[in-house]
Amino acid sequence: MIHWDSASQTHTGKVRSRNEDAVLDRRAHSLWAVADGMGGHQNGALASRMIVEQLADLPLGANLDQNQRRVRQALHQVNHRLTQDLTLCAGEPAPLIGSTVVAVATYGMRAVCLWAGDSRCYLWRRQKLYLLSKDHTLAQQLINGANMNPAQAAQHPSAQALTRAVGAHEILRLDVTEFNLQVGDRLLLCSDGLYRTLTVRQLNHALALPSAREAVEHLFAEVLQGAASDNLSAIVIRPTPSPSSP
Repeated sequence: MIHWDSASQTHTGKVRSRNEDAVLDRRAHSLWAVADGMGGHQNGALASRMIVEQLADLPLGANLDQNQRRVRQALHQVNHRLTQDLTLCAGEPAPLIGSTVVAVATYGMRAVCLWAGDSRCYLWRRQKLYLLSKDHTLAQQLINGANMNPAQAAQHPSAQALTRAVGAHEILRLDVTEFNLQVGDRLLLCSDGLYRTLTVRQLNHALALPSAREAVEHLFAEVLQGAASDNLSAIVIRPTPSPSSP
């Protein structure tokens, strides 16, 4: 049996007047998600909240493949509401209402990560940090398609522009990666307001702390020492043997 130690936090930061991020920590059902809204304060907050509320009500079974399909379906439903229903109800062209999403579901020590946008999923294992997701941004597109290195791509004036997000297009394209976890691993789900502010060394140091709560609190303390010009969200997930396990 596996016990999940997880902790989550979201914060407006020091500059923004409203938090457009939303987090979901369904530890009892092995489902976690971070959503970072876009489209202005009201619209961005609406989109990220819709994602979290849809996933919060999702019936989950005892099968990872089935749960992955249900998460996919839920995100596609939100995408349809954002791109079709809300626009039709308005009766006129609506402003963009969208959100990034990164979600992780687990069953036993198997895990699946689904994402759209630039919110990230990291795996910390044996003192090393691995980025499991790949940003859906113009910068990443330039790296993939134009053979630019990351430093060159970052110089583009629209480098951080999103190429995918829930609500950005009528057809939602999600990327998915499946992997196995080990005892001692940590997973970090976070919005760009958090990871763009911290170095790999700072992320490593936080994730090496004994508990998920300590890791999250340390991450936020580090960011809030600086400018914290964006909203920030993070979830740390740690699999541990159940106390009843031999």
